[in-house]
Amino acid sequence: MKTYQVGVIGATGMVGQRFALLLAEHPWFHVSALAASGRSAGKTYEEAVAGRWLMQSPIPENLKDIVVQDAADVRAMADKVDFVFCAVNMPKPETRALEEAYAKAEIPVISNNSACRGLNDVPMLIPECNPDHAQAIVQQRLRLGTKRGFIAVKPNCSIQSYVPALTPLTGCGIESIVVCTYQAISGAGKTFDTMPQILDNVIPFIPGEEEKSEQEPLKIWGRMENGLIVPAKEPKISAQCLRVPVSDGHTAAVSVKFKNKPSIEQMKVAWSMFKGEPQKLELPSAPQQFITYMEDADRPQPRLDRDLENGMGVVIGRLREDPVMDYRFVCLSHNTLRGAAGGGVLSAELLCAHGWID
Repeated sequence: MKTYQVGVIGATGMVGQRFALLLAEHPWFHVSALAASGRSAGKTYEEAVAGRWLMQSPIPENLKDIVVQDAADVRAMADKVDFVFCAVNMPKPETRALEEAYAKAEIPVISNNSACRGLNDVPMLIPECNPDHAQAIVQQRLRLGTKRGFIAVKPNCSIQSYVPALTPLTGCGIESIVVCTYQAISGAGKTFDTMPQILDNVIPFIPGEEEKSEQEPLKIWGRMENGLIVPAKEPKISAQCLRVPVSDGHTAAVSVKFKNKPSIEQMKVAWSMFKGEPQKLELPSAPQQFITYMEDADRPQPRLDRDLENGMGVVIGRLREDPVMDYRFVCLSHNTLRGAAGGGVLSAELLCAHGWID
């Protein structure tokens, strides 16, 4: 595989910092540019994140002295990169405008943001679940007037624990889903130092999360039609999303009803056997075992299980009969790895392996 020169836009924020760590030693991707707001432009990366480095690992040595670019200077970035990862913290209209500016400058964008998720020509990838949606890039390039540039996004972090768990079961006809997510504070870009109100507390409202949790799975499970992504019409999904005092790791309590109810053993086999394109292609960031079921009655737990498969696996436990639906179970995924930067890097690996970024 060739080496790609990559940039990170929004490199000083929490997800941008996670991208920096994941890319610092990546076998395919070499970080040649870092960009952020005008406040950070002109500083070295070490200077730009001084006093606000949020990762447990130190700033990568090979990134410390990179001079941060102004994210709005698309032309300057175009001279340095083959494609970019985007993790900016801006209002949606401004984010979409920025990402489309990069795409129109023939720079592919792998985005962590939600601004373009609803567009039917923008693939929203969980690489193991819907790799075929990359075909929408053809129509997107026609809309944008580009030959090489495009935008691909990753879904909301809250759905990436339970959508992978349900995807191997779609053949049984999933009729309805009730899910409650218990979301870590890093999903809001916070730590316990910067979010003291979460201590000894649960906050039962996260703006926009419930709508995303009910709508985005339908796009993931949608079909391609005339080169565009048509969201699935079912199952019905009811979601509640709570912020809880956990540093990393989103947990989901799921109840599900099927048209053709499988057995518990059939569900466990489906989970253990499920592999996607990343596993078949042996992509660098792909977990070897995408979905792991734990028999212990008190698992999964964020502190114990979020780092399974380098934070790129999905962990399930507590599968049992449900008195209202058919079954209920608990899922866990690492929200800033599988759910954010790690998922973005894996999506980029998939797109490179299939030739979309060449």
